Amino acid sequence: MAHGFKKTRKGIVGRFEAPEVQLLQKLFSDVAETLEPEARPDEDPLAAMVGIDQEVSEPTDPALKRLLPAASSDPEQAEEFRRLTDRSLREAKIGALKASSLALESDPVTLTVAQAQDFARSLNDIRLVLASRLDITTTEDAERIGEQVDFGEVQDINDYMAVVYNFVSWLQESLMNALLKTL
Repeated sequence: MAHGFKKTRKGIVGRFEAPEVQLLQKLFSDVAETLEPEARPDEDPLAAMVGIDQEVSEPTDPALKRLLPAASSDPEQAEEFRRLTDRSLREAKIGALKASSLALESDPVTLTVAQAQDFARSLNDIRLVLASRLDITTTEDAERIGEQVDFGEVQDINDYMAVVYNFVSWLQESLMNALLKTL
């Protein structure tokens, strides 16, 4: 069973069993894949290289909407901001997710403060996707989901996602507590 993260002299350290590592790596990979920008055949390579898209629209997937929300309630401003930042934001998130997955290769997982911050952002992205899939929109929804913590009681995919959501939330909390001790 995972032991969460703790601040040590060597860095921020967490211990995980093989199935937990595999689960987290799969989650990091799935969210990174969800964030991959769509390739366009007529895309300007220079614009793509500097992170600007000529045409980018608000995501239709509710999970992506949570990961990449509109920056303004003004549709024109939101569209312009998205055009200028969407690709670079996606790439930064994907980079953090891949680095977090790679960090799980060591036993124990030992993170610097910067790595721990990326890991925390990656865990948060997973939580946002799972919250969207579980339709967590209110405090009551979160409390209902928070009651499901036993993999042995899983009966369907939503139960499974709820248990995973709670595991990731617990892990993120332990990481944030360890990060707070570095201040």
